[in-house]
Amino acid sequence: MSAVPKYGRFGSGREVKRIEDPALVRGKGRFVDDVSEAQQLHLVFLRSPWAHARIRSIDTGDAMKLPGVVAIITGRELADAKLGLFEGPQIFKRGDGQPGAAPPCHALAVDTARYVGQGVAAIVAQTRAQAQAARDAIVIDYEDLPAVIDGRAAVADGAPLVWNDAPRNICCEMRHGDAAKVDAAFKSAAFVVSLEMMNQRVAPVPMEPRGMLAIVEKAKDAGEDRLTLRLSSQMPSGARDALCDGILKISRDRVRVVVGDVGGGFGMKTGLYPEDAVVAYAALKLRRTLKWTADRSDEFLGALHGRDLFSRSSLALDKDGRILALRTHSLANTGAYGSMVGAIIQMMIGPWVSTSVYDIPLIDEHIQAVLTHTTPTGPYRGAGRPENIYIIERLMDAAARKTGLDAAEIRRRNLIKPEQMPYKNPMEQTYDSGNFPLMLEQGLKLADYAGFDKRAAESKARGKLRGRGLVTFLEWTSGNVFEETVTVDVSGDGFIEIYTATQGMGQGIATSYAQLAVDVFDVPIERVRIVQGDTDRGSGFGSAGSRSLFTAGSTLQLASRQAVDKARGLAAEALEVGSADLEYSGAEFRIAGTDRTIGLFEVAARQEQRVIHVDTTSAVGGPSWPNGCHVCEVEVDPDTGATQIMSYSSLNDVGRVVSPTIVRGQLDGGAVQGIGQALCEQIVYDGESGQLLTGTLMDYAMPRADIVGKFTTRTDESSPCKTNPLGAKGVGELGTIGATPAVVIAVIDALARAGAEERALQMQMPLTPETVWRALKK
Repeated sequence: MSAVPKYGRFGSGREVKRIEDPALVRGKGRFVDDVSEAQQLHLVFLRSPWAHARIRSIDTGDAMKLPGVVAIITGRELADAKLGLFEGPQIFKRGDGQPGAAPPCHALAVDTARYVGQGVAAIVAQTRAQAQAARDAIVIDYEDLPAVIDGRAAVADGAPLVWNDAPRNICCEMRHGDAAKVDAAFKSAAFVVSLEMMNQRVAPVPMEPRGMLAIVEKAKDAGEDRLTLRLSSQMPSGARDALCDGILKISRDRVRVVVGDVGGGFGMKTGLYPEDAVVAYAALKLRRTLKWTADRSDEFLGALHGRDLFSRSSLALDKDGRILALRTHSLANTGAYGSMVGAIIQMMIGPWVSTSVYDIPLIDEHIQAVLTHTTPTGPYRGAGRPENIYIIERLMDAAARKTGLDAAEIRRRNLIKPEQMPYKNPMEQTYDSGNFPLMLEQGLKLADYAGFDKRAAESKARGKLRGRGLVTFLEWTSGNVFEETVTVDVSGDGFIEIYTATQGMGQGIATSYAQLAVDVFDVPIERVRIVQGDTDRGSGFGSAGSRSLFTAGSTLQLASRQAVDKARGLAAEALEVGSADLEYSGAEFRIAGTDRTIGLFEVAARQEQRVIHVDTTSAVGGPSWPNGCHVCEVEVDPDTGATQIMSYSSLNDVGRVVSPTIVRGQLDGGAVQGIGQALCEQIVYDGESGQLLTGTLMDYAMPRADIVGKFTTRTDESSPCKTNPLGAKGVGELGTIGATPAVVIAVIDALARAGAEERALQMQMPLTPETVWRALKK
């Protein structure tokens, strides 16, 4: 029994200030590089200057003689020490049915370097400057070998091979759907549209680079040393498990991973990196504390890149503009080692949403993962879903132009209807909820879709070309890991401490968790402490795939209720009444109809350990399917090709909104990243040497604060998720997924209205001023 909440203004659905911010704005954040230990050693990496080279010899003699140098570690040493390998694509098949094939991925290159920036040696010294000096003194004899950089060039006859067991550099591939039925549908189609599209390679570029502090707890007697690793990671447990199980082959209880504040992850910080493994190995070997902090060049060269998917796609439609079938053949450039996660993203996760919100009965999708002499690709905000939504939305725009239908009308005719829910798409993925037609209509109204012609005329009067891009779309969230464990401690000191293995990385998840706790405990939000990032306190999947709130949040809500119920029983004993006779409100139990009370924290203080402890594990019933309607309007300067976003309107179904402030921040911030891919971001290699040409922020163009003129962001909560008790859907990646096609389609529309439709449809991202100008001027 509960009375009227006293602190509901801090609970879910309310605007509150982020609880993470006071420490951050006061400079009291604890990022990995903020932590140092006395007498720590420093480690730096020597990276390959060649895209493909045989390592004939490594001479470390002169380097070892320099002041302060403690050790130099090479890939051959790691191989001789029997360190494990990083996971490749072997769980997938090649076209001939054989297991996926890729070079063995060591923590440091062994015998052969396969991309510019691959770690070749690690230098440990008393100071970072001494380690850098020793790095420059190492002499390596390389034999330069032919390299291939582009995924399309890699599958061509005669292309240099990254790995001899992967002919044509195809490490694995998958097909989805029914090719024969799709062929028949295309033969009967009234309209067919086809496009070649490149989702270019991009860099995540979090504000905080990676780093590690490895602290050795030396064993006593005959025991084994234990490591505490401070990381900047989205998945502390995953990093520990990969290190212990796959690389060092030691028991998990010998490694503790601690994560403090994380200055952005965007998928890049989801797993264990080769650098992490080397630092951990060196610390155990030397029995010394080691510190490594990446600089920006390390990140551009060695951290996972995103996207890099080339697709030839076609859509078949009947005479009324209804879709009959989708056909796509994609080449996914997974880099030099074809990592398992890189293959999963493009061959499985991306295709799960390839038909999006549309009732498409047939698909034929063929995805080939390709090896090249480039940095491996992996998760980047959206991970496969942005690429596939870009493909289908570009096709829908082209289909509208071919059929003569308005962009909204062709979508309206093909949207999955609410009465079809739950809906199973051709990839056997089940959407539990969603009202896509309602989202379209509300999105059009929010963007004043009907008033576009007037705005276009105003732009024309100023000598500008105005265009509009409309997208309706969804995404899959959860990482397909549905279970989480949450610990709740109600302390006699007046605080509620909640531990979860998911991880904050700037997205504000602690605030959302605290609001859920306030819903149950009815305390001021300042009384809730959210603790994350310590594998000694609990293990879990971590934060990826926009899963944190609806998985861990659901468990948190359950654990909080269990804690209140446990406290209610203890309060009833203290007041000598039955539990059913107690009302609860404002952190206080009251005997109904009387003034006899006992506080929640007083009950906790009466316990032997002065705490009420609850440890709860629960699982949600499946993934969530957030969706939206986004409309972008741009102006293009016909003299320079420069694009200015005039307005960006988005209506978003993320189910129940726990924290409006956090949701808006995620949607708008995600959209800026998607806009960055559309207009300016691209990793570029020299096609012959394989040298990275965009290795600094002087060369790699990030979106700026003035890139968007106006955001209008709204949410719709009328279709709550049915797979979790919160009714929430993931939000972290939705903005990114919708923004890229919305912006590109808007620019295409502006050029099409100026008579350059055919050339506009052939443009590839990023739509830089030069790219747009060339399309306009032939």
